Amino acid sequence: MFYIFDLDGTLLNSLEDLCNSCNHTLAAHGFPTHPLDAYRYFVGDGMAMLIERVLPEHARTEEVKAVIYREFLDHYQIHKMDRTAPYAGIVEVLETLQRRGDQLAVASNKAQEAMGELMRHYFPTVTFAAALGKRPGVPVKPAPDIVRDIMEIAAATPEQTWYIGDTATDMRTAANAGLRKVGVLWGFRDRAELEAAGADVIISEPREILGL
Repeated sequence: MFYIFDLDGTLLNSLEDLCNSCNHTLAAHGFPTHPLDAYRYFVGDGMAMLIERVLPEHARTEEVKAVIYREFLDHYQIHKMDRTAPYAGIVEVLETLQRRGDQLAVASNKAQEAMGELMRHYFPTVTFAAALGKRPGVPVKPAPDIVRDIMEIAAATPEQTWYIGDTATDMRTAANAGLRKVGVLWGFRDRAELEAAGADVIISEPREILGL
């Protein structure tokens, strides 16, 4: 089988580092900051959309967004591993799938330049067929392009592929790519959102992935 995972909120709990880097950048420009829990709903659609959501409405000009995005990304690149960690049991599940002979991949809306170091640091024992994020000229999720690029690299078919994520964006991504949709409850969103987005399966613990 082939398993494509979302990254933030599915494999990694990165919310606090994203929150801290955003709030640091907002405060530096005199904009209001936000509580950690609010970031559960700000993230999930790429870093450009994250910046759009955290800025006050009156400040959402292209010029301001570009400055905040660049400074946020610079800060996040340095601090992206301060508090981030894999969810409990995730590494063990990935290693078990790998031993079974299954293929693994990651599809994220995180900027590609932020992904490589995270993958090497947190998953050194796991080999991924591909780990793709936001790249120039490639539409982000829920567009299916990132997932389709991964499936082409892995020579995988929809019939043998599970897509696993924690948000409605992930469920729509899987639907747009013609894949089976698995929603996880340990991430940033809740069951109601995943059900409304059409999840085929909803799981509460990483070890349930082994029984798909």
